[in-house]
Amino acid sequence: MSKSYAMALDLKDDEKLIQEYIEYHKAVWPEALDSLSSLGIEKMKIFLMGRRLFMYLEVPDEFDFPTDFARYIEVPRAKEWDEFMRGFQEKVPSAKPDEWWAQMEQVWDLRDWPPES
Repeated sequence: MSKSYAMALDLKDDEKLIQEYIEYHKAVWPEALDSLSSLGIEKMKIFLMGRRLFMYLEVPDEFDFPTDFARYIEVPRAKEWDEFMRGFQEKVPSAKPDEWWAQMEQVWDLRDWPPES
């Protein structure tokens, strides 16, 4: 079994920066990818609409998001990638003070339909 997370973040309102962000994600630094894989992340996808980023993650059931995801930046080059990407990004207005990527609430899942009686 696995669980999933959805998160939102905005890119800065600058078309040049948005295009650069997209280009950098065509060649993510290997150390950042290795660090993500070492956390047990099974799937990670980032989508873009306008300036809004949506990230989808699938992780093992035992994954503890705040603790385990924070370990990503323990790898110096992954931390450097994260800091570099933050130069393109800004929090969504509804993010909590301690969130960068704001966690979204799941409201529906096709796999849970129809509901059991």
